[in-house]
Amino acid sequence: MELKGKNVLVFGAGKSGIGAAELLLSLDACPVLFDGNKNLDPLKMKEGLSCPEKAAAYTGTLPEEVIQSLALAVLSPGIPTDCADVLALKRAGIPVIGEIELAWRAQKGRVLGVTGTNGKTTTTSLLGAIMQDACPEAYIVGNIGNSFAGAVPGSTENAVFVAELSSFQLETCDTFHPAVSSILNITEDHMNRHHTMEEYIRCKELITKNQTKEDTCVLNYEDPVLREFGEKVCPAGVFWFSSQRFIPDGICMDGTKILVTRGGRHEVLLDTEDLLLPGTHNHENVMAAAAMAMAAGVSLPEIAATCLRFKPVPHRIEYVAEKRGVVWYNDSKGTNPDAAIKGILAMKRPTLLIGGGYDKGSDYREWINCFGGRVKWFVLEGKTRFAIRDAALSCGFPEEKIVLFETMRESMDFCRDHAEAGDAVLLSPACASWGEFPNYEVRGDEFKKYVREEIAE
Repeated sequence: MELKGKNVLVFGAGKSGIGAAELLLSLDACPVLFDGNKNLDPLKMKEGLSCPEKAAAYTGTLPEEVIQSLALAVLSPGIPTDCADVLALKRAGIPVIGEIELAWRAQKGRVLGVTGTNGKTTTTSLLGAIMQDACPEAYIVGNIGNSFAGAVPGSTENAVFVAELSSFQLETCDTFHPAVSSILNITEDHMNRHHTMEEYIRCKELITKNQTKEDTCVLNYEDPVLREFGEKVCPAGVFWFSSQRFIPDGICMDGTKILVTRGGRHEVLLDTEDLLLPGTHNHENVMAAAAMAMAAGVSLPEIAATCLRFKPVPHRIEYVAEKRGVVWYNDSKGTNPDAAIKGILAMKRPTLLIGGGYDKGSDYREWINCFGGRVKWFVLEGKTRFAIRDAALSCGFPEEKIVLFETMRESMDFCRDHAEAGDAVLLSPACASWGEFPNYEVRGDEFKKYVREEIAE
């Protein structure tokens, strides 16, 4: 990829954008940072760069002469591909790619890519831990919060990049070609961005676009969309995992045992009772990570050893504290209804459930219908509180057990005052955090800080 001396637009100056700009600097290109928010300070946008003097920055509107000078545009994942600025770039004949595609074109190692609606972060973190234990040079990158592009400059041809990939990132890929991929599951999410379920599914399946039968794609046999894709469409060699049935060639559950099967014969990988990751959804994540590591050449004993040491990632059904007999759980990463279903099903106590946030156009009824008498109070906040309330009422949830607040602070105050010994309080929003918080991590950290500092023992 020859970009030396060429102007390359980096649209969005968050972690992905800064990582892309750093990679461009290492390639002797001339990064041009841009953000549509005219209130941002262009000088501050460049502060995260190692050589800010070698980059330009613009906010609000990109001058026409700058557009005409560009050789390439790199989008951060939060930038919709159909927004006016991107369409203007395309009309000007500027090639438009994403940060993942830029990183792929520049890196020299192998990529193991994980996508799916839910479980991506746990699976990526576990697979990353396995590869870091087994390889001298392994990086955990992508949607997990570490820029793929930012990791490339210091890497070698021996590098293994374990990448969490969102549908936003995949839709701006072109030649991206992971040696091993996985699609964990597909349920409704991001309808505000993709508009239809068909388009969302298409973006997820793009992870296999450039794979061949020489590569491996790990798929969930229990997901009907993925089963059809794996049996009829997937270009890679498919390796199945299942939590519900025996698979002759793949990885599956037998009671509490995870089995690796080949030609009808099996070998026990581990016993799930020895894991620090509870719940069937986490056992599926372990199977996916193990299958990907196997495809990358790691031995079963090495895989099992890392899995048994691995601790849950923050913000996913995370135990925070027990105060006055009330147990508080942070599931801030439950940013869509399907993820939030797993959160409430994990509760064994009467639960004060905090939900709501940014509106992604989701249908909340399946989430509400799974409550099964677990929810003592349904505490709703943010922009979606009214839509979720209406969905709850349509599902027959009692109106007198629904309370509405504008902010999470108000919601937590209510839970503090109304939870009784023997109850649980669960933050599992089924919505993104944008608006009140910049991301789910900040939302979860604020929840944990409140519990630890503002609730008496």
